[in-house]
Amino acid sequence: RLQSSTSAHTRKVKMAALTVSFAGKIGATAPRVANARAAGRVGAAPAVRGTPLRVKSASSRVASRDSLRVAATATEAPLGVFKLEYDISKDDATKSADWKEPVIVAVSGAAGQISNHLLFKIASGEVYGVDQPVALRLLGSERSREALEGVAMELEDSLFPLLREVSIGIDPMDVFVDADWALLIGAKPRGPGMERADLLEMNGAIFVEQGKALNAVAKPTCKVCVVGNPCNTNALIAMENAPNLDRRNFHALTRLDENRAKCQLALKAGVFYETVTNVTIWGNHSTTQVPDFVNAQIGGEKAMDVIDDNEWLETDFTPAIQTRGGLLIKKWGRSSAASTAVSIADAIKSLVTPTPEGDWFSTAVCTDGNPYGIQEGIIFSMPCRSNGDGSYEIVDGLEINDWLRERIKKSEEELTKEAECVSHLTGKLGGACELVGEKADTMLPGEA
Repeated sequence: RLQSSTSAHTRKVKMAALTVSFAGKIGATAPRVANARAAGRVGAAPAVRGTPLRVKSASSRVASRDSLRVAATATEAPLGVFKLEYDISKDDATKSADWKEPVIVAVSGAAGQISNHLLFKIASGEVYGVDQPVALRLLGSERSREALEGVAMELEDSLFPLLREVSIGIDPMDVFVDADWALLIGAKPRGPGMERADLLEMNGAIFVEQGKALNAVAKPTCKVCVVGNPCNTNALIAMENAPNLDRRNFHALTRLDENRAKCQLALKAGVFYETVTNVTIWGNHSTTQVPDFVNAQIGGEKAMDVIDDNEWLETDFTPAIQTRGGLLIKKWGRSSAASTAVSIADAIKSLVTPTPEGDWFSTAVCTDGNPYGIQEGIIFSMPCRSNGDGSYEIVDGLEINDWLRERIKKSEEELTKEAECVSHLTGKLGGACELVGEKADTMLPGEA
């Protein structure tokens, strides 16, 4: 808690207190404390309910002209992103009496369009729960530093009671400190004429760095959701570079594909979306993905029986889901952002709330020990359920007919080839990249 030199009183705030700090680099890299968790950095630990928020001032920590971590003094004006003067001991006790301990959520690509929709959902309590305070750690780049400040200002001005802290930075070694969740949204888009192998290589370097940062400073129990494409193999790269984290805690986002599949099945059946359950997306987040209508249900009945049109399911429904992102770009002029943010929120909620009895959800996870014979050591979308504590189990026993088996195998082969392309980034030797040329390539949903 920073105190004014001209007043003995701290600023009284009735709303929940919000701390904002900036952790970035200007010019040379700042000296880094060997043990980040023990360093007591600004923003390294969220406020604990019922106690004052304590923030180290610039004079009480190692200073560096090359490192910007602003702790504003009471004489600076106006109040804004870098003002750290709050006393949460005066919080309304009835509001926070049943709150859990704050959860630290790190988000990369935090100045992008997807994050612009997602962050406000998280801060409002929609994602982690109305009794779950959150501390947001926002990762951007040198180019997006000022945009990050704008994001933090909007979060401040929204007065979310559950939002206890916002930190912004451009170094994952700072931003990922003690993270409970890491939502890796940022990635470089595919440029004109770029081979898929080139895209893997370009983004691979990003996820090597972020994986190593998670390994060094995040909590060992950190849950990681990779959104930046190609998300399955980016998640693999991050996972292989973070051996201190449980491999089961790495996910690649295929929930948007599941949501799209549910929508199309509902429209065809003439029912509302919530009656569609048990939808699985198998495989890669690419045009080889397999939306499973064989095991899907509508109103508790098999979707195939309700729709009773196998030709539509195989020749219309399946490619419609596989190419939905590209069609949206043609209509909208840009890739999906709002619906992606909604699907990220859905994916997290599926892990922090118990799965309804008999249902499941789709997420791409590590295939080690999977019950379907999928090659181990890749990130592959499968049906999962959760007891609500962030963990999951792969749902066994689904019907895999010949039509599904053939297409699941194709997606598995593609992911195996992707893994070989990035073997030099995952500590494996001898891989050869075969994803060269149009015939060996598949476009990602959302790419024109």
